[in-house]
Amino acid sequence: MKYCFSGHESFPCKSMWLKKGYDYLFNHNKFTDPDAVVKLGVGKNMVQSIRFWLRAFGLLNDDELTEIAYYIFDDRNGKDPYAEDNGTLWILHYLLVLRSISSIYHLAFVEFQREKKEFDKDQLLLFIKRKCNVPEQKNIFNENTIKKDIRVLLQNYLLPINPKTNEEYASLLLDLGLLRENDGKYSFNEVAMGQINPLIILFALIDIANEDKTVSFDKLQELSLVFCIPISSFLIIVRSLSEQYPEEIIYTDNSGIRNVQFLKELNTFEVLNRYYNNDEI
Repeated sequence: MKYCFSGHESFPCKSMWLKKGYDYLFNHNKFTDPDAVVKLGVGKNMVQSIRFWLRAFGLLNDDELTEIAYYIFDDRNGKDPYAEDNGTLWILHYLLVLRSISSIYHLAFVEFQREKKEFDKDQLLLFIKRKCNVPEQKNIFNENTIKKDIRVLLQNYLLPINPKTNEEYASLLLDLGLLRENDGKYSFNEVAMGQINPLIILFALIDIANEDKTVSFDKLQELSLVFCIPISSFLIIVRSLSEQYPEEIIYTDNSGIRNVQFLKELNTFEVLNRYYNNDEI
């Protein structure tokens, strides 16, 4: 798969943009409509940015709203139309990283984090340049484009240190606290087990399995990086899920082989219903 960069028009995803974009499309509008600027109440570049973020979060496919978009943002039946629940933010973060419409998020949270927990902008830039220096990514790397992607990624996750306006606090994913800054150095924040509901992890396990009945240890490691949870803690969560739902999943750790096996077919939306309906776990 070729990497994809840019498209955000240098805007991070604002907290209400996904809902605004969902409502706009739900009401049979198109981002190419000549009155899109007026109906959305934003500038022309922001119209394109809203469309980009809907795609990046897996809420839009070929300009059609996806099932997860209806599931979360619908006014009548949506579980969290205004993304007020912390679990919704974790779901959106997962989708942003794993859908890889904007490649920098998977590159940063999964591939780069495997090598470095602390970094500066130049180190991340050089890492992406190295990842692009292969035949299948020919002519993909553009330094100015990647620098903009890095800046927007940081704005999406990093609380501002010396904000000049309240607008700097408007990015959707800030409350996850996944990045921090200290004197121009950045680091991935370690997430404690209690910060994320295990049902969100179960959702991710089912999604990443993609109809397979087994989730390999490599995939478990990938998910631990996505959620910034140490692998040892992540495996404790997985084990607790297997104990809570023994008829559905089993965690195996035999002779150095560690994986998750699904004992029955599970649907991501069924699991999310358990979460949003506050089922006990």
